[in-house]
Amino acid sequence: MANDQLRRIIATDCGSTTTKAILIEYVNGEYRQTVRGEAPTTVEAPLNDVTRGVLNSVQELEELATLKYGKKITLIENNKIIIPSDGDRGADAYVSTSSAGGGLQMMVTGVVAKMTGESAERAALGAGAIVMDLISSNDKRANYEKIERIRHLRPDMILMAGGVDGGTTKHVAELAELVSAADPKPRLGSSYKLPVIYAGNTDARDIMTEVLGDKVDLIITDNLRPTLDNENLGPARDRIHDLFMEHVMKQAPGYNKLMEWTLGPINGKLTQVPIKPTPAAVGDIIQTIAKQNNIEVLGVDIGGATTDVFSVFTEEHVFNRTVSANLGMSYSISNVLASTGLDNILRWVPFDIDESALRNMIKNKMIRPTTIPSKLEELVLEQAIAKEALRLALVQHRDFAVKLKGRQQKREISEAFSQSTSGDSIVNMTTLNLIVGSGGVLSHAPRRNQTAIMLIDAFLPEGVTRLGVDSIFMMPHLGVLAEINPQAATEVFDKDCMIYIGSCVAPIGKTKAKAMALHAKLELPNGEVFDEKIPFGEMRLIPCGVGEVAKATLIPGSGLDLGAGKNQTIETELHGGVVGIILDTRGRRPFVLPVEASERVPRLKKWMKALDIYPSEILS
Repeated sequence: MANDQLRRIIATDCGSTTTKAILIEYVNGEYRQTVRGEAPTTVEAPLNDVTRGVLNSVQELEELATLKYGKKITLIENNKIIIPSDGDRGADAYVSTSSAGGGLQMMVTGVVAKMTGESAERAALGAGAIVMDLISSNDKRANYEKIERIRHLRPDMILMAGGVDGGTTKHVAELAELVSAADPKPRLGSSYKLPVIYAGNTDARDIMTEVLGDKVDLIITDNLRPTLDNENLGPARDRIHDLFMEHVMKQAPGYNKLMEWTLGPINGKLTQVPIKPTPAAVGDIIQTIAKQNNIEVLGVDIGGATTDVFSVFTEEHVFNRTVSANLGMSYSISNVLASTGLDNILRWVPFDIDESALRNMIKNKMIRPTTIPSKLEELVLEQAIAKEALRLALVQHRDFAVKLKGRQQKREISEAFSQSTSGDSIVNMTTLNLIVGSGGVLSHAPRRNQTAIMLIDAFLPEGVTRLGVDSIFMMPHLGVLAEINPQAATEVFDKDCMIYIGSCVAPIGKTKAKAMALHAKLELPNGEVFDEKIPFGEMRLIPCGVGEVAKATLIPGSGLDLGAGKNQTIETELHGGVVGIILDTRGRRPFVLPVEASERVPRLKKWMKALDIYPSEILS
């Protein structure tokens, strides 16, 4: 089906509490998101049918489209979405994602935790799963503890890895015996065996079949770590997606019906489009954007209970995803406090506050997770906590997104007596092109300037980095749409989903307090010229609108680096946005804020005034 025939697309995301629907239409030669609807998810009692929530959200699309065009638009008939379209009736494709029922929950096993175990984690996380635990031969727990853990967690499926092809099978066999002894039962449904994917040493396949074949639904696929130097995650991820559809989704009320509805053109033929776990779909759109634009991207989705970080780095566009299951803004907000400490939160607050008041605010948010700040001070505190949650999530992501551990590497003589560089993180903020934020605290901040400072303070971008935010949490819908039409997904992502905040310029390094850190010469689209030598420890905001580009000559201060090397001038184009171009000369990453409030608070107020973060009354 050609693009000019694919004129109307419905996409839904069945969340744990809300089902969100969007309508995408081919308008004036391009794909645009036109209307949006939502309704409560109905996977639980009393309705016990996920399609009711889907139909309710799509019915809202129907009503809004009818109002928009002044004529009757019909998307539902006989309690079913109409596919394909015929004039003002129906749509040409319907796609969906889901995290209802807690999403996809998995356990993984590997012989060595930091090698095959970590590869198994990457495969599961990339497929959109929450990894509940990693069982390995060297994790120092007694066998009975591992068996109890497997029984207790009751995952949706288990991914077993271990050993390179042709290696020893002893430890893989031991892991199989542990799973067999646990005799695990699935979380959903009692009428089927727990799916177990084996993606390890090919020489151990017969052993796995002998030990586990009668107790679990054993699926054997390619080794995800065939050699120490190579990872082959694709086959395991594909099997996880298949089993998610065949086993997990079919146990949830109404999903059998929903799976029959999801249709779209693939290779010119109307074909069933698999429902994807919501995080996997977000990862897909991040990867699509990175590959189509040949850039490095870092994405984050901060929710009430978890924070997901997605990244695509290096010329090979290596994708990683991590789930910080204890970092969130409502259900897990107390865990943020416990993980980072009170001082790290207070360092972002531009006024004095009693510690007990902050603790009370955090506990109230945890027990009343749907509340929003009613006072400006509460908003400032919530955004300070968000900075720490995002920062910690990135730290965990850096530790996970690494080069393969265990592989042989060529080393210089100068490295002979240094520690091995094996396992170094591939997250490089200097080469990063784009940061994308998503989640309530980022997407619904009263001012986009607040979103900008949360991303900058949490992630500390280096050199020149573009900033954006998901307008209405549309990325899951576009991720699954990319399966059938990457063009539609990327056009809607650029024009309707992504709100470009602007660009951040941050020279890296340390210099004297009043020394020049950055000489910025900008030719702005309106003809004005910005030319200023900015001292160390300052921030500047230069207005530059969405779609506008400023030609820039950027000269770093002595010993500082903008990504091209120390003291190297760069000439580039800086993209504007709803906030503009932000110049950040606070230097060394991570920069250290003064401990004393008398020194720190005036500095915070100065930066916040420069970027117009909060109303003047709270910064006076």
